[in-house]
Amino acid sequence: MLLQSLWLQKIDWDAPVPRDIQHAWDEFSNTLPSLANFEVPRNVLCDNPTTIELHSFSDASQSAYGACIYIRSINNEGISVKLLCSKSKVSPMKPTTIPRLELCGALLAAKLSKTVVESLRCSVSRQVHWCDSTVVLGWLNTNCRKLKTFVANRVVEISETTDISSWRYVPTALNPADYISRGITPMDIVSRQMWWHGPEFLQQPESEWPVLPSQRVEKNLPETKSLSAAVVDIPDSIIEFERYSKLSKLQRTFAYIKRFIHNLRHKTNKLTGSLSLEELNDAFSNLCAIAQEQSFPKEFKLLASGKPIRNNSNIISLTPFFDKDAKLIRVGGRIDNSNYDFNKKHPILLHSSHHLTKLIFEQYHLRHMHAGPQLLLASIRESLWPVNGRRLARNTFHNCVTCKRHQGKAIYPIMGNLPIQRITPDFPFKTVGIDFAGPFYISNKKGRGSRVIKAYLCLFVCLRFKCLHLEAVSDLTKEGFLQALRRFSSRRGKPAEIFCDNAGNFVAAAKEIGNFLKANKQTIIDSATEEQIKFVFSPTYSPHFGGIFEAGVKSAKYHIRRVMGNTHLNFEELGTLFTQVEAILNSRPLCPLTSNPTDYLSLTPGHFLIGRPLTSLPSPPLQDYNPNRLRRYERLEQIRQHFWQRWQKEYIAELQQRSKWRTKSAKLKEGDLVLLIEDNLPPLCWKLGRVSRLFPGSDGVSRVAEVTTSKGTFRRPYVKLCPLLTCDDPES
Repeated sequence: MLLQSLWLQKIDWDAPVPRDIQHAWDEFSNTLPSLANFEVPRNVLCDNPTTIELHSFSDASQSAYGACIYIRSINNEGISVKLLCSKSKVSPMKPTTIPRLELCGALLAAKLSKTVVESLRCSVSRQVHWCDSTVVLGWLNTNCRKLKTFVANRVVEISETTDISSWRYVPTALNPADYISRGITPMDIVSRQMWWHGPEFLQQPESEWPVLPSQRVEKNLPETKSLSAAVVDIPDSIIEFERYSKLSKLQRTFAYIKRFIHNLRHKTNKLTGSLSLEELNDAFSNLCAIAQEQSFPKEFKLLASGKPIRNNSNIISLTPFFDKDAKLIRVGGRIDNSNYDFNKKHPILLHSSHHLTKLIFEQYHLRHMHAGPQLLLASIRESLWPVNGRRLARNTFHNCVTCKRHQGKAIYPIMGNLPIQRITPDFPFKTVGIDFAGPFYISNKKGRGSRVIKAYLCLFVCLRFKCLHLEAVSDLTKEGFLQALRRFSSRRGKPAEIFCDNAGNFVAAAKEIGNFLKANKQTIIDSATEEQIKFVFSPTYSPHFGGIFEAGVKSAKYHIRRVMGNTHLNFEELGTLFTQVEAILNSRPLCPLTSNPTDYLSLTPGHFLIGRPLTSLPSPPLQDYNPNRLRRYERLEQIRQHFWQRWQKEYIAELQQRSKWRTKSAKLKEGDLVLLIEDNLPPLCWKLGRVSRLFPGSDGVSRVAEVTTSKGTFRRPYVKLCPLLTCDDPES
C-alpha cells in the first residue's frame, strides 16, 4: 500500500518521500522486532477429527482486498479453528466502487479455497464462504444475464468454483479479513486472536452463526442491466413445451388441464371419460395461441388490440390478422377468392424455431409414412403456416433415425498412400499378400466310383511387382495352409512379411474360408513367427485394405471358371491348371517398355522372375553383342538388366494416381453415432453404436474406427460405417 501511494505521487527513486508516508514507514519498521519471538503452530487440526470444515472470509477497501482461510476441525472433545493461509492484493490504481472490490475479494477467496482443497491431504467435508457485502451476496443470487459484464464474468467464475448456496453473511466487526483490507501493524497482529483463530461464532454450533437480516437484503442492486423500451417481456407459459417429445402427449396433457379448470368452474356439468375430439382441437388451438404469443410477442399484442403491425415485422408479407373466435393469428394471404376451406386459405401462423412447431413437423413426418421435406411442408401448410418452414422440414427429415438408416451412406476417406512394401525395390515375393478362393469341385480319383470333393485356391501375390503364385489346397485346415506356404517358400523363397485379410466375408461361397481364417488366425501367426515371418491381418470387413491380392483372386477366377466350366478335374489336373493360369497372369503388362508408339512390348511381372514374360519363347543371350547390330526385338531383350531402374522410374510413376476416393470426406470423431453396415442385413437391422476410438494412418487420415455397441466393441473400416449424429450435433 505504501509503494502504491508512492507510484500515484510519481516520486522518483532518489527523491525524499513525503512526511506522512515516512511516518507510516517508521511506525511499521519500528514494530517489526515484536515478531522476533512470535511462534505459529504448524498443526491446524485437532486430534482424531470427525469433521473437517473450510471457512473463507473476504473483504475489501479502497486500499486493498484479500481473503483468509480457516480450518475448523471437530472431535469428541470440542472444536478447533485455526488460520491456514491468506492472500491479499492492493486495489487497482484506477478508481472503482467498493462493491466491485468486494466482488474481487470474493473471487480471490473462491480461487484460494479451491487451491487449498486440492493441496490438502485430508478430505474436507464442507466449505463455507463468508462475506460482509450484501451487494455481493445479492449478485451471487441473481441471474448472470441481468448483470453487467464486469460483475457477470466474476459471478460466473465464482459459481463455477464454489457452491453459491455455501455463501453466507458475516458482520464487518466479526470478519477477520477486515485486517487485510485496512492493514495492521506487526505489533497489533500478534495480539489479534480473531486473526489466528477466527471469529468466536465458529467455536459455537451452526445455530449460533450470524444470518443476513431480512431488512438488509439488497433489492435494487447496482450493476444490473436496465430493460430498454424495445424489449418486450415474453409471457410465462402455463405449460413447458420443452418437456414434451411428442405432440399427442402435449396436446392430451393440455386438454386434461383445461378439463380440470372446467370442472372446477362447473360443479354440475363436469366432463368425464375419454377426451373428445372437440377438447383435443380446443387444446391444440390454445397451444398454438401460446406459441404465437411467445414467438411474435409484439405482433400478437398489436393484432389482439386491433392495431396494425409495423412494416419492419418479418411477417408483414403474410398480411396476418387476428382471429377473434379462436384468438389466433392467421395468414391473410392472397387466395381469398379460391374455393378452398377456411383453414387452407387462412392457416395458423407459427414460427419454425418454437418447440411446438418442431413437434408438429415430427408428427406429420411419421403420419405421412416418413414423408420427404417437400411433401412434409405441403401437408402442414394445409392448416398451418410455419415461418422458415422449409428449413425445419429438411431438419426433421434428416434427423429422423429411420430415414437416415435407409439413406445411410458409408464414409469413403481419401485413398491412402501406398505402403513402403509397394514402392521399395527388393527381391520378388519378399513381401506377399495371401488370399483364398473357392471352393472348386473336383473328383477325388479317376474312373468309376469317384465322388466330388472340394478344393481351394491359395493365392500369393508379390506386393512390389504383382507377381502371382497359385497353390492348390485340398482342405481348409491349418496343416493344409502351412504345407502350401512351405511349397511356396521352397520355390519362391521365404517371405519377410505376409499380409492377409481378416475374413469378414459372409458371402455364402466364401463363408467356409472366413470361418477357417477366423478359427486359425492365432495359430497361423504363431507358426509364421517361428519361421521368422511377420504375419499382418487387415481389419475386419475391409477387403480394400488388400486390393492388390483381391484383384489377383478376381483375375485368377476369371480364367479358372472359364477353363473348368462344369468339368470336375482331379487334384493333379487342378494344380496344373493353376500353374498355367499363374503363367498367364505373370505375363500381364504393367507398363510400356519404351515410349515409342510402335513398340508393343511391355514390362510384365515375369520379367522380374525369369527376365521375360512366362508365356514367351526363350531368347539367346545378347549381352555381348553390339547394340547397333541388333534388331529392334533383340535390342529390347538386351535391356533386361535395366528393369529394376525402369521399375523405379516408370512403374512407380503409374501408381501416383488415386483410382477412387480422390477427395476427403466427412471426418468421424469420438462419440459420433454410427451404424455398422452389414451386407447381408437390411438397414433397419444394422447395429447402432458410438465411435470409441480412431486409428489414424501415416498420413493423418483415419480409415478404421472402434465402435462400441450394446453387444460389444467392433473394429470396422470407414466404408462399413454409416454416420447418424455427430457429437457436435445439438440433437445428439
